[in-house]
Amino acid sequence: MQLRMTNQREIILRELLESKQHLTADQLYDIVKQLMPRISLATVYRNLEILSEAGIIGKLEISGRQKRFDYDPNDHDHIYCAVCHRVDNLNVEGAGVQKENLRSVKGYSVTGYRLEIIGICPKCQAKEKNKENDNE
Repeated sequence: MQLRMTNQREIILRELLESKQHLTADQLYDIVKQLMPRISLATVYRNLEILSEAGIIGKLEISGRQKRFDYDPNDHDHIYCAVCHRVDNLNVEGAGVQKENLRSVKGYSVTGYRLEIIGICPKCQAKEKNKENDNE
């Protein structure tokens, strides 16, 4: 199936790529609305879903959180800040997890996986440390 690249899709995709972040549809809507004041949130959602189904962008569904859209559609993992909800790319092999070891787990034939790592990002750690220092 050939995906027709409408003006709206082009702008949504361009802004997601330029952000180099894992944005929610709401966040991307706020950006795109500045360029296209008449665009609706529903249009942004619909186009993000279409772009993700076409494999042009990735879609992240982090447990209990709003979907985020990834500028990089290639397989990779993420780490999520429990404080500010920032999402960053993660090289799990650099973190000590070997993807080859996931091919067969407990007798399963693994067809895919989603590793969800949650932590506190450096920025939030620094804010917490500054708060502690201010309270001393």
